[in-house]
Amino acid sequence: MDLLAELRHRKVLAIIRTDGPDRALECIHTLVDAGITALEVSLTTPGGADAIAKARSEYDPSVLIGAGTVITSAQADEVAAAGAGFAVTPAITRGAHRSVELGLPLLCGALTPTEVVAALDLGATAVKIFPAKVYGPSYLRELRAPLPDAPLIAVGGVDAKTAPEYLAAGALAVGVASPLLGDAATGGSQADLAARAKAFLTAVAAPHP
Repeated sequence: MDLLAELRHRKVLAIIRTDGPDRALECIHTLVDAGITALEVSLTTPGGADAIAKARSEYDPSVLIGAGTVITSAQADEVAAAGAGFAVTPAITRGAHRSVELGLPLLCGALTPTEVVAALDLGATAVKIFPAKVYGPSYLRELRAPLPDAPLIAVGGVDAKTAPEYLAAGALAVGVASPLLGDAATGGSQADLAARAKAFLTAVAAPHP
């Protein structure tokens, strides 16, 4: 499966940070049922690798399940063993280097042009512009001027209102955490999570402004 093409098609990557593996799995079930089928479980979630392994056993490969906040080499090894389809990092971490060594597709965090180029030189499949909210969609558009072929994903403070703006600025997809998960991450309403998921999908399906 071509991860880049799939992310470009699906447009929304759900970032799951919860208070434990069971809650992470509950949120995954809700999101997949609502139509969001590209997900990363952050390793800031206690038992995150266990949640990845369980989710991977429940869904066919058309549901993309990756690992987020991969900092160390050991974490990269752990999530690869759990069946993660890709690794996401906040920066060019040891986990990023190890993911490339393992052949695990990498969405590598970066912010500046130098970091974007370094991430691509490392072998990242795509570059996660993080935290995107600090400079907004216009910054991403500026980045793409000298780097028109760089596959960029906007992450950090992206909500349903700004998601289409990042896509219009040249992001191939957006990664969304708390604006999507909300209090479902700590026991809040799963029905409300489903509604937010549908709102995000509607937003990104509209013609780009």
